[in-house]
Amino acid sequence: MSAFRTRSRATALAATTTAVLALALTACGGSDSGTGTRSEGPANNAAPASAAKSATGSGSAAKTSVAAKGTTAGGTTTGGSGNGGTGTGSSTGGAAKGATGSASAPLCTTEDVRITAATQDGPLYTHIVLTAKNTSGHRCEMKGFPEIQFLESHKQNIPSVAKSKPATRIVLDAGAPAYALVKLSNGGADEDVQPVTAFAVWLQGGSGQATVRAPGAEGIAVDPAAYRTGYWTYELRNGADDF
Repeated sequence: MSAFRTRSRATALAATTTAVLALALTACGGSDSGTGTRSEGPANNAAPASAAKSATGSGSAAKTSVAAKGTTAGGTTTGGSGNGGTGTGSSTGGAAKGATGSASAPLCTTEDVRITAATQDGPLYTHIVLTAKNTSGHRCEMKGFPEIQFLESHKQNIPSVAKSKPATRIVLDAGAPAYALVKLSNGGADEDVQPVTAFAVWLQGGSGQATVRAPGAEGIAVDPAAYRTGYWTYELRNGADDF
């Protein structure tokens, strides 16, 4: 009987010990939950890793942004080319300005232009029109008025009419014409006129003499007391070229 009690007590003691151990293990398990918390650490670390990954993604985005900025910079460079183009435009502008500057073009010579004469209007043939066409292939300036000598007996050039002087220089492009109105006589029956079938023309400042055929089968009749010449112009103008 006492042996049975001893075994029962031992059994109870063992059970108690087991329960204590279980409680101890449970307590250790609580500590392990801290370890579990640490084990959760990698999971938490995973979040920063994701954040880092996101940051890397942001970095990529930043890189992409930089690339885009680079593209924009490239566009700016292209814009620079555009500005260069604008510069080219400026060159082109300079060229155009130079062309206007060609208003200071070389003076036309009688080798640069072909001068012809035609009657103006009216049956009395009191005026003729000289046409000087630029056949040189380059720009040149028709300066002043034509210097004309109609008669061998009158070696001086015929007088010019001041009111016909244009306000600007007359610069002819290749192939372009200039005109000058020339008065021959007053058309009166009592005038002392002389026949002319050809006459000499010089260009002011330009070298050479041009021999021009008078219009009409019988030529023209000129009065040394009345003849006059107008200035070279781009076109005949009412008022300025009426004399």
